[in-house]
Amino acid sequence: MGARIYQPAKTAMSSGMAKTHQWVLEYPQGSARDIDPLMGWTSSSDTQSQVKLRFESKEAALDYAKAHGIDAVVVEPKKRKPNIRPRGYAENFAVDRRSAWTH
Repeated sequence: MGARIYQPAKTAMSSGMAKTHQWVLEYPQGSARDIDPLMGWTSSSDTQSQVKLRFESKEAALDYAKAHGIDAVVVEPKKRKPNIRPRGYAENFAVDRRSAWTH
């Protein structure tokens, strides 16, 4: 069974970059999920899909996969465009504003 090594992207709900610096080794889903007829919960007999291992670098994740005989595919991250202004929202209330502030 193969695995995927990737660097997570930032969440769409936040502008912060937390949890995006580590690399993750994740197994694909091995079997289909079943719905419990009584409670309606979803379950699966595959426990490997619940495992997410975090590493400080891509090389550390590859070394771990190689040492444990895991076929791993590396997915390179897509970097953000450097179009973020350094001042952003705070610039709206600055005294040295570039343009007049109006409603």
